[in-house]
Amino acid sequence: MSAARIKLLKSYIEEEPNDPFNHYALACEYLNGNEQEALQLFEKLLAEHPNYLATYYQAAQLLVEFEEEERALIVYKKGIEVAVSQNNQKTLRELQTAKQNLEFEM
Repeated sequence: MSAARIKLLKSYIEEEPNDPFNHYALACEYLNGNEQEALQLFEKLLAEHPNYLATYYQAAQLLVEFEEEERALIVYKKGIEVAVSQNNQKTLRELQTAKQNLEFEM
């Protein structure tokens, strides 16, 4: 986790608060040392920008790390719905595979 990078990403958010990518990038930066903050940002993204598809995989993976598998399954399922609606086959396959793997482990 880079303090300079976090500062830069926060400045981007201040400039463009409605751009989901800036929030997503900050959450991903927090994955390396402040996972709880990352999860809060991913959850905010899911609530405020439900069509930002990249969030679903990362958020679900983090929920699994926090041993919240049931919540992760819900996130995967919603992500799959969004991927289908956006006709994004690559992300759809990634989400389906991750969901199936989690179900198998459970």
